[in-house]
Amino acid sequence: MKNNVPSPAMAGSAPGAGVGVRERRARLDLARFRDLALLPALALLLAIGAFVSPSFLTKANLISILGASAALALVVLAESLIVLTGKFDLSLESTVGIAPAVGAMLVMPAASAGFGFEWPAWAGLLAIVAVGAVVGFVNGFLVVRLRLNAFIVTLAMLIVLRGMLVGATKGGTLFDMPPSFFTLATTLVAGLPVSVWLAAVAFAVAAFMLRYHRLGRALYAIGGNPEAARAAGIRVERITWGVFVLGSVLASVGGLIVTGYVGAINANQGNGMIFTVFAAAVIGGISLDGGKGTMLGALSGVLLLGVVQNLLTLAQVPSFWIQAIYGAIILGSLMVARLAGGEGQN
Repeated sequence: MKNNVPSPAMAGSAPGAGVGVRERRARLDLARFRDLALLPALALLLAIGAFVSPSFLTKANLISILGASAALALVVLAESLIVLTGKFDLSLESTVGIAPAVGAMLVMPAASAGFGFEWPAWAGLLAIVAVGAVVGFVNGFLVVRLRLNAFIVTLAMLIVLRGMLVGATKGGTLFDMPPSFFTLATTLVAGLPVSVWLAAVAFAVAAFMLRYHRLGRALYAIGGNPEAARAAGIRVERITWGVFVLGSVLASVGGLIVTGYVGAINANQGNGMIFTVFAAAVIGGISLDGGKGTMLGALSGVLLLGVVQNLLTLAQVPSFWIQAIYGAIILGSLMVARLAGGEGQN
């Protein structure tokens, strides 16, 4: 007498299974479309910009958009990698300010509001990266080892670092820095600032790692289901901790780019930047639930916001409306994410 239990092939061909497969494929198609959907949106904004201002599509203005977006791109990359693991780091915006400030003050003489150590410029630049690494290490320790809530920990770190920056600079602005602190933003290679090439290479490496390297696949696995990732032999704690350190290092380099672009460091450097960072990440398809998103989408989000900001500036829209527009973009992107990936379903 034959067993009536259906074989796996028969089960897969059942009507209900077929519907499930079709639904998953549809969601994947929508997710891919979501990444690419920003490209025609960018093209539309470029067309609008050409209509709004004749100077919008000039070479100088387009290079200015890329240069202004380079620092944001590195911080968005940092936040995206952390969010992929299912965590948050709100303190990145403060790292953008405190890291270059510490490096500069170690180099500057006391007469110029420095610490008076007068380190060589290369040592100050290394200190910037070191400060970022230390901040990320502490965040990782508190979140991974002590298992504290990442949102609360990094919010507290944001406030601490912001207070330290204001205290160290006495609420003033640092000007007297070596030319090497401005190199990333002012030196041109093939017509583009070094900062633009650096951001492009960073995104390319991250995209390659996430797609083809086991470490990148581990990030998706950790964000999707950390317990399953741990059962599969992935070192969840070590990788998550390392991503916090990497994220803060990227933010410190982003802060150095901001310093070169502005030509100074003030006590408010990076203030409010985290809202723009999350806006770019979310509209680029990075899921706040972790485990979903691509670097192409995140980079497209950065470029979209850079074009929007430049367009609004040329159209003489008051700056305080820009944040409101960013908030509206986030809400719209969350609704698109709900449709594309089924996020938020019960």
